[in-house]
Amino acid sequence: MIDDVLGFWFEESAPAQWWKKDPAFATDPLAIHDLAVRLFDQDGHEDNLKFEHLHRDIIVRFGRYPHRNALLVRTSTPEEEGYLQQPGSSF
Repeated sequence: MIDDVLGFWFEESAPAQWWKKDPAFATDPLAIHDLAVRLFDQDGHEDNLKFEHLHRDIIVRFGRYPHRNALLVRTSTPEEEGYLQQPGSSF
């Protein structure tokens, strides 16, 4: 899977908003986000790096995306509920 993801991320013909259809970008495993940060840390990928840091920070803080709790029938922690009520907490 990771090879497919990386190939898509760095394919020149990939659309500017590839993340909308790339499930790995919205995945919970921290290792994928750590790798993405390293790979996006190069010229031409500044916007991707910025958004990857935002996503990675959520995983570091909560261990998952609290935005998906209702959809996945997970109970939100009080900290997650507080975070989700903050302006700008959603993408």
